[in-house]
Order: sequence, then structure tokens, then C-alpha cells
Amino acid sequence: MTRKVAIIGVGHVGATVAHNLILNGRVDDLTLIDINEDKVKADELDFRDAMANLDYHTKLHVNDYSQLKDCEVIISAIGDIEIQKIKLDRFAEVAFTSTQVKIVAQQIKDSGFNGVLIDISNPCDIQTMIYQKITGLPATQVIGTGTLLDSARMQRAVGEALNIDPRGVHGYNLGEHGNSQFTAWSTVNVLGQPIEELAADNDDIDLDAIDHEARIGGYHVMLGKHYTNYAIAAATTRLINAVLSDANSQLPVSNYRPEFDCYLSYPAIVGRRGVVQPVDLPLTEEEQTKLAQSAAFIKGRYDAIMRGDLATASASSN
Repeated sequence: MTRKVAIIGVGHVGATVAHNLILNGRVDDLTLIDINEDKVKADELDFRDAMANLDYHTKLHVNDYSQLKDCEVIISAIGDIEIQKIKLDRFAEVAFTSTQVKIVAQQIKDSGFNGVLIDISNPCDIQTMIYQKITGLPATQVIGTGTLLDSARMQRAVGEALNIDPRGVHGYNLGEHGNSQFTAWSTVNVLGQPIEELAADNDDIDLDAIDHEARIGGYHVMLGKHYTNYAIAAATTRLINAVLSDANSQLPVSNYRPEFDCYLSYPAIVGRRGVVQPVDLPLTEEEQTKLAQSAAFIKGRYDAIMRGDLATASASSN
């Protein structure tokens, strides 16, 4: 089977995802779509020039929506980072991304695509919901990167506090990919030991500070270079690989949770058809309350967008 993927929105993030896929031979066919035709054609040429020095060949297509029909995965990386440079808030882009996502979602639907749609575009959970509604794809086939990135930031912060590889840290940030998310400490363990037990005996582990760092870590990057790309591209590439290889990996992605009637980040088993099955965590009562509050925030903003109240939808989420 040909591994065929499309990336819609080839800015800092979309181009980095494309680079990851091409450099590591993860796909056979890659379609790049962007409204900035000069930029996307330049990226295509740059990638073609790279291939003579790579171990893999990837067939490239540019701005051709007809290629979407038989793609296994489509990535939405639509955004306008210039807006976030002015206001460091994921909801700063909501008017732009919501408008563009509605247009692109209809084009995806018209193409006959029936694979897995992965959204990166911010606000992630809301745009993922819009994609699912307009495309009409099963909710299991439409997912967002969600807190896969925020959980990695938590792992990094815990690893730094304990001077260990972040891959030795396991656990999740849940809820919105935004300010209402939280670290579910009951899920976090370090080299097999619950972090709450470690924190009780180690003054160097400040759980509140780590939770805060996971939530705002992206803003540190934004302040330094005015965009983020490597970490979110790594998270996206991992998710693409889980789908293409039918890995059945447990990942904290933005997925539909019927108990809240909205998308939010919660672990799910991800394979070739998207969410293979949901996961239920034994959360504490406090964590369940935080999750419900985050879901209410997401649902409220989504409802505002769908009724055309962009002023409410784009208000600061701080």
C-alpha cells in the first residue's frame, strides 16, 4: 500500500512536518497545499533538491486537491502566526483559522477523502470539532494533536527536575490544548514510581511549577523566535506514524468524548483508522472536575463560533 499523506498549510509547522516525513522516508506520496503559492512551490523545489542526498524518495504534489481522495492521512496546519506575534494567545487566531478551516473542510469533503484527518490548527480542539462537523467523517477519523505536545513539555520539565531522560516520564496533560488544560498527576510516574510519592520526599519537585511550565512552555519559544515548530512537528510526526503503521498507540490526542459532547485531549488508542478505542483513566475527583471545566470552556467557545459570535470566541483565554 502506498503511504500517501497531505499537508494543508505549509508554514513553519507544516514545512517542518513535511521535512520530517521526507527525511525519514515515512511516506511515498506527499501533497503540499498552501494559499501562498510561491512559498509552497519553493518548498517543493527545496525538497526535490534534497532528495539526491537522502536515502528515500518521496513523490511530491503541490496545490492539487484531487490528490486528497486516496490519502491515508491529511494534516491541517492552517494558521497565521503573525496574529500570535501581536497577542500571545492561541485564541488570537480563532477568527482566521475558523474561517479557513470551514473552507478547507468543505474542499476535503468534496474530494471524497475517507482517511484520518489530523488537526494542528489553533485553537486545536475547536478546529478539530469544526472539521468533523463539516466533513461528516466519523468522529474516530478526525483527531487533533491536542496535549500530545503539552504532555511532552511536562515530561521535559519533570526530567529536568530529576535529571533524567524525559522518556522515562509517563503520564498526561488533559483537556484543552490551551490554558484550561492540567497535568493529571495521578497518571504520572517516573521510571515506574508515582511522581506524587517522589514529590513528597523531594523538595526539588514542585508539581505546581511543572504544571504551569507545561501549560505555558510554548510561549517561551514564541517570545524567542515568534513561532513554534520542532516540538509540535515531532508530536504530529509521531501521530502520523501511529496511523500509517497501525501502531495502536495510546496517545493523549484531541478526540471526541461523548460524556462532554466535545473534543478534548484524553488518551485514546490510535491506529490506521484513527481512534481505535477510547481509554478510561482512574482520575481523582479533583482531576475529573478540572476535566469537566476544561470541556465546558471548549464547548462554550465552539458554540460561540458556530453561532457567529467571534468576539466571544476570540476573547483572551488567560
